[in-house]
Amino acid sequence: MVAVRPAQASDLSAISALDARLTGTSKPEYWPERLAPGLHFLVAETGKGAFAGFIAGEVRAWEFGQPPAGWVFAIQIDPKLRLKGTGSALFEALVARFKAEGVTRVRTLVDRKDHLILSFFRAQGMVAGPSLQLDMELP
Repeated sequence: MVAVRPAQASDLSAISALDARLTGTSKPEYWPERLAPGLHFLVAETGKGAFAGFIAGEVRAWEFGQPPAGWVFAIQIDPKLRLKGTGSALFEALVARFKAEGVTRVRTLVDRKDHLILSFFRAQGMVAGPSLQLDMELP
């Protein structure tokens, strides 16, 4: 069982370290920005108070004529604690916050080759949405 709570500045080193370890990219300047008012940034702790993972998102509105939706920007769980409900607890807590803001849809972007995160989001009930991401490499 995990406890989910809002992220605090004191969590940033653990958040940054976990993200760097799992993505291979260190971005310590990015994470403090997620603490800004109006954004949702949550952490999970084990029953013993150990850091277990995090999720970040926000409600965004009107991109390309779409109604407001909750967007999940990042989720990372300590690999030793996966498959124990930590990710689901974080996702459910974020969705509850989105609902409290009045949105009725949740969206995210994933790499189609990242089967781990695709499986996770599908297990949460997410399916392909109405939008198609377009991409262009710059010279």
